[in-house]
Amino acid sequence: MKDPIQKYFDVGTVHFMSYPTAKYDYVETLKKILEDEFFTAVEIKHIEDDETRAIVKKMLDESGIRVCYGAQPSLLGPGLNPNHLDETEREKAEKVLMDAIDEAEYLGAKGMAFLSGKYEKGKEDEAYQQLLKTTRNLCDYAKTKNMMVEIEVFDFDIDKASLIGPAPYAQKFAADMRTTHNNFGYIVDLSHFPLTYETSEFVFRTLRPYITHLHVGNAVVEEGKLAYGDLHPRFGFPYSAVTVEDLLDFFRVCKAEGFFKANDPYVLSFEVQPFGDEDADLILANSKRAINRAWALLEDF
Repeated sequence: MKDPIQKYFDVGTVHFMSYPTAKYDYVETLKKILEDEFFTAVEIKHIEDDETRAIVKKMLDESGIRVCYGAQPSLLGPGLNPNHLDETEREKAEKVLMDAIDEAEYLGAKGMAFLSGKYEKGKEDEAYQQLLKTTRNLCDYAKTKNMMVEIEVFDFDIDKASLIGPAPYAQKFAADMRTTHNNFGYIVDLSHFPLTYETSEFVFRTLRPYITHLHVGNAVVEEGKLAYGDLHPRFGFPYSAVTVEDLLDFFRVCKAEGFFKANDPYVLSFEVQPFGDEDADLILANSKRAINRAWALLEDF
């Protein structure tokens, strides 16, 4: 493409994946991203400390960047499940996500994203109804703040083993949600397509009306290999499934399905993390190079 990718997308990174907070300073690494004009969006998570949260808010405000908020770590860390069959446990997850909406609003995000809870064969129908209850309650609350609620689509039988889930099942859930709420949508992630045995074309054509946010990344799907599962290794990682050609195919499908919107761009973030002793700055640069290469190969309109 002759046009820069930033014409059609707000290009971001998932900060807490690019710089895992157990190893890297939150504020220092966020500043690196905010100073990089390649990025027009950034995805952040819950900040425990009030003082740090205030510092981050000031930085985000000054940068002019588009802010997205992911509550996935707030569920995964303590093992909370928004479709738990036990109502008390479901309500615990819902409370955390309600608080996440408040924090997202404070930090300048226009929405909050999360993931569904565990898929249990034979209990899908009950879990589905529980997830509908949670998501509708969240959408009700988010609507009072003019905010979106998004679920990220994950694998159902390899790593996260989430209820949502393969694209056809996700389609059914979104259709039910949209009968009552127009502030619901999906994040689809290229790195999850190999984990759900699907292709970019299949996912986009199945979920087209409900996709509101895009992720790209990589995965290893060969059992027994390093970084197997949903670990988001760098592009070019040994035995990994997503290549530059797959990124190019992803962009081609996005273009064909009408996701290039210069006047109202979707967020397109890469969700890639360093593995082992890999250097986070180098992995970030690797991700930008992979995206730039695929974009350069994309045919013009």
